[in-house]
Amino acid sequence: MDFAFDARTEELRTRLLAFMDEQVYPAEPVAEEQRARLASPWHTPPVVEHLKAEARRRGLWNLFLPDTEYGAGLTNLQYAPLAEITGRSPQLAPTALNCAAPDTGNMELLAQFGTEEQRKRWLEPLLTGEIRSAFAMTEPEVASSDATNIETRIERDGDDYVITGRKWYISGAMNPDCAIFIVMGKTAPDSPDVRRQQSMVLVPRDTPGVEIRRAMRVYGYEDHYHGGHAEVVFDRVRVPVGNLIGEEGGGFAIAQARLGPGRIHHCMRLIGMAERGIELMCRRAIGRTAFGKPLAAQGVVREWIADARVAVEQLRLLVLKTAWLMDTAGNRAAHTEIQAIKIATPRTVVEILDRAVQLHGAGGLSQDFPLAELWATARTLRLADGPDEVHQRSLARRELKRYA
Repeated sequence: MDFAFDARTEELRTRLLAFMDEQVYPAEPVAEEQRARLASPWHTPPVVEHLKAEARRRGLWNLFLPDTEYGAGLTNLQYAPLAEITGRSPQLAPTALNCAAPDTGNMELLAQFGTEEQRKRWLEPLLTGEIRSAFAMTEPEVASSDATNIETRIERDGDDYVITGRKWYISGAMNPDCAIFIVMGKTAPDSPDVRRQQSMVLVPRDTPGVEIRRAMRVYGYEDHYHGGHAEVVFDRVRVPVGNLIGEEGGGFAIAQARLGPGRIHHCMRLIGMAERGIELMCRRAIGRTAFGKPLAAQGVVREWIADARVAVEQLRLLVLKTAWLMDTAGNRAAHTEIQAIKIATPRTVVEILDRAVQLHGAGGLSQDFPLAELWATARTLRLADGPDEVHQRSLARRELKRYA
């Protein structure tokens, strides 16, 4: 395994680091000021559109897509250090590069499973950043960590499907630019194979019967830049059968295919979040005095910083190994490693950011530093794309099989 940056990765990395310093970090306070003046908190601050245009001009666009027909054609190993850099400003940088969830997973899904008509109507405007999208799987009435529990019904009626159900924490759905939902529900609820009961359909947001009921908060944050997280009701929503993605009964398999890359992308960005936390921790430790000496002179603070550096280096190596394995052996062969990074990375980064908050005192809780929001984002990722315990259960089962 060789994790050295190749020439293309190094060139993109240099360009991206300059973009972050020259454009993204200065835009963070500007975006907050502009948001306060918007008619709706879900509208995009003008500075974000400026960042998107500048990213496209610099050739930093759709870097996540390995398919050269639609994206940059980077491998997971090439994309990893770039995604890490964007994680240092997770509210602005991924969106600026058109590399933000849930659009990334939806674009991958459409590129892999969509029909030519579906790709033309929905994938192309997503690739250009004209529209946003949402992925509607999680439901409030069932334990959605087990996707076979989903209760939303997708029933065939002539040339249409009729969708009835309630979803929540549907990321991106509050954004006015969100034009399309990918909805997962059951087309064959009585099938003896519980993994063949589900299907996915495309539902335009303006379809009659689609109701955005409310915005869901995340640790008190409304997560504006992410497009919010909505509770959505589908009340006998009717769409053509041509809106089916893949085949009936293929929804569970498609979801797994979508979630694999999404999980590693989250972990890549989390490492960038941890790096920003370490940077802020070090600057605070050097610049702040307590009890007659800098915080950096306190033994416990030095231990926090040292432990954080060790942890990040360990995580990065595991993520890079996973990326390399996905590239060389395929996502299925990397299943154990994908689960391992999904367990270890959010949990460890939450701990690092928690210590960074502690070192900043009351400031760490405030809007004057990005730490509280970074912490909330990292803590959320212990649930998103499957909670820790589900991955631990599956990983342990695979490990035990070796000795059965």
